[in-house]
Amino acid sequence: MYLQIFTILASFGLCFASYLEETHFQTNHGRFMNPKYEQFGVMARTHRPSIAPSRSQKIVNVNDYGAKANDGQIDNEAFEKAWNETCSNGRVLVVPGNSVYHLKPIIFSGPCQRNTAIKIYGTIKAWPKISAYEEDRTLWIKFENVTNLIVNGGGSINGNGKIWWKNSCKVNESLPCKGAPTAMTFDGCNNLKLNNLKFKNAQQMHIRIQNCNNVWASNLIIRAPGDSPNTDGFHVTHSQNVLITNSIIGTGDDCISIVSGSKNIRATDIICGPGHGISIGSLGKDNSEAQVSNVEVNRATLTGSTNGVRIKTWQGGSGYAKNIKFLNIVMHNVSNPIIIDQNYCDQETECQEQDSAVQLSNVVYENIRGTSASEVAIKLECSKAVPCKGIHLQDVVLTPEGNDGTIAKCENVRYSNSGRFFPKCQP
Repeated sequence: MYLQIFTILASFGLCFASYLEETHFQTNHGRFMNPKYEQFGVMARTHRPSIAPSRSQKIVNVNDYGAKANDGQIDNEAFEKAWNETCSNGRVLVVPGNSVYHLKPIIFSGPCQRNTAIKIYGTIKAWPKISAYEEDRTLWIKFENVTNLIVNGGGSINGNGKIWWKNSCKVNESLPCKGAPTAMTFDGCNNLKLNNLKFKNAQQMHIRIQNCNNVWASNLIIRAPGDSPNTDGFHVTHSQNVLITNSIIGTGDDCISIVSGSKNIRATDIICGPGHGISIGSLGKDNSEAQVSNVEVNRATLTGSTNGVRIKTWQGGSGYAKNIKFLNIVMHNVSNPIIIDQNYCDQETECQEQDSAVQLSNVVYENIRGTSASEVAIKLECSKAVPCKGIHLQDVVLTPEGNDGTIAKCENVRYSNSGRFFPKCQP
């Protein structure tokens, strides 16, 4: 009898837990909840890939294929052999803990058998000699065309970036501007699960998501000095249904940058700083066409960053960035907490005024509070040729970090506001 009661209670607990999980998922990953903004339509769910390795999966240890930890030697050959075994048979590649492995540029290609996974318990460190990257200066670690890939383990990816930073034209203006590697690129990887890893000191960007569909990235720590050039935390391009959540990002560039070809992108529970904030763009460079839609940033805390939430476009572009929401954001001593800059110009020569621009529409700023390190706390500098439309601010309060006041500058923008709104746009 006691066994029957225990079985019933256990079954009830499992069902109740399942109900809670499903309810939470629908609330946070389904339709935009505020009926006032129904014009935003439906944001497609970003599903967590249900691709957990089975207990029967075999382990492929890189040491068994010739990798030598902590000896300062190159381990590419061992990792390539281990990957071929892992990918061909749907196994789990293991990078052991308490070990440092050095890699030159390397590509892990698919397609692979289902449930292919990588467990990084130790540290993968970039080979320090720049000459090793001459064939493709943007490449270090790349995964391409792998479906249902899991990458996790609690270990570290160290880009060894200092040698690259001091040779950057942004640090030393006498040097020519050249590319530098992204620490980890995922290209054409659908149903990707990336979680529980630390990224440190990338040569340039830390993580690049491109041409991917259904990505769940969580519990990541991404760190580089605030003055390290172009070291974006996440860079998302030509991808859709991407969720970045529960992560700490502090770098020398954007914590998260979302550029053209991106659709259904969510960033939730993000801690950002130092860095350049959370950005959409830049878009429209070299008269290009941009397409960005259905982006939501929800529950973020930014501290000491040079921007807060930013949309940046070049003059002369075309296309659109629409259906964007910035919700429940706290700013601590942030310069330019809210900024739309449609006259973005990141080049030595002056940018000429042009008569076309990326159209910005349906952008919501809701429940954004904190302190501004700059006098201009809200800057909505939209295109004279193609003004912003459908901009709404609700319960936005940004006070000065010091004793000075804050102001808002709003140009060529059609906006509305509700609830508390400070500072207000000047006439």
